Amino acid sequence: MILDQQVVVPAAADRVWEFLMDIPAVSRCVPGVESIERIDDDTFAGSLKVRVGPIGVTLNGKVIVVERDRDHFRSRMDVQAAEKRLNSAVSAHATLTLVARSESETEVHIHTESSILGKLGEFGQAVMRKKADQIIGEFARNMAR
Repeated sequence: MILDQQVVVPAAADRVWEFLMDIPAVSRCVPGVESIERIDDDTFAGSLKVRVGPIGVTLNGKVIVVERDRDHFRSRMDVQAAEKRLNSAVSAHATLTLVARSESETEVHIHTESSILGKLGEFGQAVMRKKADQIIGEFARNMAR
């Protein structure tokens, strides 16, 4: 499944970049994140609790920052997570690109390619896309604060 999302943050691109590269700080803006732990400078382990349709799930996994290009305000992250109770797994590759709209406003473009296996994958793209859009929308509101 491919997701392309965009949010506008009321801050300068430099400030948004610094914030987005601080994974523990960013995680506090993502709804449902229950824990985040730094393994090394580029690898983080954590858990995310969300409701997908009628089911509550807890995904445990890792986020790995595989690219940080500050000159072009572009980064790539890989996510691997599993939900053992439902025998499900999520694998995603996300690319974030920042575009300065003005001195005080930045567009954040998020391109995600993901695969969802197991029971979670049975919900279909429409349900998963709606959930992803809800999470990104709340994330953007939290980050803007």
